Amino acid sequence: MNLTELPHRTLAIVRGTDREAALRTVLTLAEEGITASEVSLTTPGALWVIEQARRELGSLATLGAGTVLTAVDAARAADAGANFLVTPGLGEDLRSGPLPGIPVLVGALTPSEVIAATEYGALAVKLFPASLGGPAYLKALRDPFPAVPFVPVGGVDTESALRYLAAGAVAVGVGSPLVGDAADGGSLNALRERVAHWRTALTEEIAG
Repeated sequence: MNLTELPHRTLAIVRGTDREAALRTVLTLAEEGITASEVSLTTPGALWVIEQARRELGSLATLGAGTVLTAVDAARAADAGANFLVTPGLGEDLRSGPLPGIPVLVGALTPSEVIAATEYGALAVKLFPASLGGPAYLKALRDPFPAVPFVPVGGVDTESALRYLAAGAVAVGVGSPLVGDAADGGSLNALRERVAHWRTALTEEIAG
């Protein structure tokens, strides 16, 4: 899994209250060109959403499970068809439990947490919550950790996404500024409009 090759360097974060709406959201995102989605396990029926989305989209989509807290979470997500995992942090259960052989993005904020994530073998560090320090903090972290791939998550909108990428992020994780209320049953047409705006902004930045 190469994060720099994600379409528009974007990982969509789908978190909602309705599993059918969450599935429609993942499918619509893929139809509109955002083919990498993380379905948070806080969403009711999240594993069902991943399983159904995998069935619909096959290998065309990069589907992950987010808010993975335990080794059991990880195993169930892999069984459902997730091909990556995302954690908000690194607890003892994840450190010591057997994990499926798929990439993990480990949440971290402080330098010590970044070191722990890299020692764990994380594919990338999920800088979370990125909004606490913003792009300037990412830039400061990259001075001692120039080889660590960072994916900022938390409060990322179009403007800050461009600044994070300019500061060296390999990709960005974006939730409500892109997904909105679609995973709660909101308008899919509005979702498509947000995706179109996002794609235009990110494509221009990456190309330029």
